[in-house]
Amino acid sequence: METLLLLCYAALCITIFKIFRIPLNKWTVPTAVLGGVIFISLIILVMNYNYPFSDMGKQAYQTVPIVSQVRGRVIEVPVKPNVWLKEGDVLFRIDPTPFQAKVDDLRAQVKEAIQNALSLDSGLKQSQADLSKAIADRDKAQREYVRYSEGHTKGAFSDQMVDTRRQAYKATEASVAAAQAQVEQAKNNLESVVNGQNTKVASLLAQLHKAEFNLESTVVRAPMAGYVSTVGLRKGAMSTALGLAPVMTFVPRDTESKKNYVAAFRQNSLQRLKPGYKAELMFPSIPGTVFSGEVVDVLPAIGESQFQGQGKLLATADLVKQGRVLVKVKATDPRLDGYQLPQGTQVNVAVYSGHFKELSLIRKILIRMSSWENYVFLDH
Repeated sequence: METLLLLCYAALCITIFKIFRIPLNKWTVPTAVLGGVIFISLIILVMNYNYPFSDMGKQAYQTVPIVSQVRGRVIEVPVKPNVWLKEGDVLFRIDPTPFQAKVDDLRAQVKEAIQNALSLDSGLKQSQADLSKAIADRDKAQREYVRYSEGHTKGAFSDQMVDTRRQAYKATEASVAAAQAQVEQAKNNLESVVNGQNTKVASLLAQLHKAEFNLESTVVRAPMAGYVSTVGLRKGAMSTALGLAPVMTFVPRDTESKKNYVAAFRQNSLQRLKPGYKAELMFPSIPGTVFSGEVVDVLPAIGESQFQGQGKLLATADLVKQGRVLVKVKATDPRLDGYQLPQGTQVNVAVYSGHFKELSLIRKILIRMSSWENYVFLDH
């Protein structure tokens, strides 16, 4: 920008010297040079502050790393690079054999558990019958023990015979206690339910649902409409469930993001960067054309100043980086829809704050001259 102003001023000085035939001497030339330096410096300083410009801008867009939910060997990769996909289209498939076997095993266990749950009622009745029999045996043994104890006092039975009946009575009491425990356990098994289902059945069903989810996850699908830019995954490769190594990068089809750009401005002009200000966008890929836009947001944080809590103190080197203010700009010019621009296109942005309106014309002229300069470039 400064070079363009200097060239324009030099051309103006040459024209004035020619038309008015001003002699070139030690007074006229230094005066023209000094006046030009002061004049252009003032214009640049005032203009840069009130109408900031940034040549550090890009279209920012988000991608989705594709990671499988399960670990396994890839058996098919039907997706093609840079081909638009619908939500749910298959990206790749993992060998489902071990996951299908797990599902089949759990389905068999669920059926067995359901049959066992249906037999719990009959088990309770059997336990109650065993308890009644144990009580009857205990009562009979008690009567025998009492009869032998009374006969012993009369000299009819020996000590050995009485002790045998007493031991038999104690054994039947233990049998009654065991039968009562069996009845309580049968009742608990019958009454133990989760969401209306037996706990064993409910536990196996939960495991079955997880196994079915893992089986379904062997087919990795597009999370939304979009495309995969580069397909490096091949049949036979191992896909892991760790997010540290995505196997694909999915680019969502977000038509709105094509009009959103982010530019980095110097902090000096921060007070002249506010949402709603008019802006102009210049694309190196579209020489000779400038597009209108609008400031959408000024990000409230500067990335270079962030730090995380670690086991060391903040050092001076952490404060050296001079970050820029990121500004989100939206292109409002309908002409831009007629151009094919890849995502991530570079852009230069000028913002018009409305202060010193006379200087906005100079900024508009300079940005258009810079746009025409994009026709000229050299590749080595």
